[in-house]
Amino acid sequence: MQNTLLEHHIPKGLRNITSKVVNNIRITNDEALLLYQKGEIGFLGALANTIREKTFLEIKTFFNRNFHIEPTNVCVYSCKFCSYSRLYKHREDGWELSVDDMLNIVKKYDGIPVTEVHIVGGVHPKLNLDFFCDLLQKIKAHRPDLHLKGFTAVELDYMFKKAKLSPKEGLQKLKDAGLQSLPGGGAEIFAADIRKQICEDKVDAKGWLEIHKAAHEIGMHTNATMLYGHVESYEHRIDHMSQLRDLQDETNGFNCFIPLKFRNKDNEMSHILEASLVEDIKAYSMARIYLDNIPHLKAYWPMLGRNNAQLMLNFGVDDLDGTIDDSTKIYSMAGSEESNPSLSTEQICQLIIDAKRVPVERDTLYNEIKTYQLNEV
Repeated sequence: MQNTLLEHHIPKGLRNITSKVVNNIRITNDEALLLYQKGEIGFLGALANTIREKTFLEIKTFFNRNFHIEPTNVCVYSCKFCSYSRLYKHREDGWELSVDDMLNIVKKYDGIPVTEVHIVGGVHPKLNLDFFCDLLQKIKAHRPDLHLKGFTAVELDYMFKKAKLSPKEGLQKLKDAGLQSLPGGGAEIFAADIRKQICEDKVDAKGWLEIHKAAHEIGMHTNATMLYGHVESYEHRIDHMSQLRDLQDETNGFNCFIPLKFRNKDNEMSHILEASLVEDIKAYSMARIYLDNIPHLKAYWPMLGRNNAQLMLNFGVDDLDGTIDDSTKIYSMAGSEESNPSLSTEQICQLIIDAKRVPVERDTLYNEIKTYQLNEV
């Protein structure tokens, strides 16, 4: 592993930082900024993969069999980067699913070996906490083995405030109804000055972190995200990851970190050019290098595109998310590389094998279900 690093020229100013990373010593925010500014992508990739291969022997790459339910794209918020939601006052342009509609989506997968349903959508004022508790109870009653992952901190913040419950009280109610873990959406960039420009009216960084901390405290694992490639700087990205790293030190409740690439189609930020592939590589490599206490780094292929997600397996990524049926619209509406985001198990395994990695099917909490070999796909 270290031999891979030796194949790359290490800039003089980065040698001490490199030594710290190789020897599992935490880097500072200033050191992370220096890596971002001076590290070439080949060097950063080698450094990120040194960490990845120490962590996951046999260069395992994880995926799961999942599907998405999007209850609504009607939303009370108006995030400028969003191509998906429709403001409540214009809800005739959107969709709103009933509990029965969503239960019928679940029933479509009867007899199919999926392990997770991922439930996220817009913030609809009429779809409240009791509505979603009813949904969770009915899904769990129909299919007890299905892991229920759902609701961003943005959705939860609105639900809990409307129900006049604290985050811990609200989460406990959802957990009692069947919710098992939270996705990482809604984090965007934590810096207040950036949020003011791109998503001023929804839950702030403090609220997002409080909800995830409360989830961890009642035994629920969660994921974390970062929206990159818009108006933020490297300093903002590092500050964002720093706050996640600090919370993880305290709770150890994050399973996975997912950098999400800003897409500029059909939104109020369409004038901003999307990040280059070089910037994508830096974002993923730096996430692996900096977040030394969050075990998994995911390239969410429906947003990044399957080919670029596969490329990120060379830059610290160990997870490609799931097979995902084509019901998810959040990223295709934003101009993702994937207009119909669906991969079979065979296709996702082949992507991993072609990158000289070993496909491992996991459940939501990263318990290993099956390791695949070339002759099995």
